[in-house]
Amino acid sequence: MSGFSSSDSYIVSDELAKAVDVAVAIGRPLLIKGEPGTGKTLLAVDLARQLGLDLLRWQVKSTTKAVEGLYQYDTVKRLHDSRFNDGDVGDIEKYIELGPLGRSFELERQTVVLIDEIDKADLEFPNDLLHELDAMSFTIAETGRTVTAGKRPIVVITSNNEKELPDAFLRRCVFHWIAFPERELMAQIVAVHHPNIEDELLAAALESFYRLRAIEGLRKPPSTSELIDWIAALRHADIDPAKLLGAGLPFMGVLLKKEQDVTLVEREAQGGGSRRGGGRGWS
Repeated sequence: MSGFSSSDSYIVSDELAKAVDVAVAIGRPLLIKGEPGTGKTLLAVDLARQLGLDLLRWQVKSTTKAVEGLYQYDTVKRLHDSRFNDGDVGDIEKYIELGPLGRSFELERQTVVLIDEIDKADLEFPNDLLHELDAMSFTIAETGRTVTAGKRPIVVITSNNEKELPDAFLRRCVFHWIAFPERELMAQIVAVHHPNIEDELLAAALESFYRLRAIEGLRKPPSTSELIDWIAALRHADIDPAKLLGAGLPFMGVLLKKEQDVTLVEREAQGGGSRRGGGRGWS
């Protein structure tokens, strides 16, 4: 396999590309952490696309249990069939549905499995997957059938770092923190989504965006995805780039999602930018 790299739809740093290559080479899950909106989920999407593999996504929620990624036993349907004499309820296998990780084991071809936002689940969730991720095998308790991976899937796990993950789980992963992009890399990312953006608009938007992120006390600094949406709004409205460097920002609600942050930025603008901007506009 050739090394993972930037594509026409996803830009990666050299460090992230190396982490992906190592995880694939040694067959370990790749654990990706970083601020929301830094492209953690898109990494798995682009990796599957570059390798020509199917992507199986497991979206983790606060109520998700580890076994659900392996299989689910539909007891409600079996009870319904039993009450109405609909089919052979003695055949438990037909009430078993494999989850994303379970399906990846059963498929003959290799897949990419995305376990998205693992930190949303309870603390026991990662530990409950240790054996399955190590052995690439599990047993369905209701039938006794063992499902073993024919081809070890490439597992990508994302976390927004909302809670700590167990050490035993971390030891089994290749870890990479996606640092927030510097301006040069961010310009490349923006160009992927806005290939025909005017140089003047790009420069002004990046200047305003990074000055906004630098304001102390923001509860949710704007992310990469919000910058991309903001530029789309600016281009749609044909905003003069010079307006981005003056007092106030157009379409503030695309960048900031908390009332406290909007109030803070407005206060900064009224203060004339004395804290950081040296009189340059609103920051």
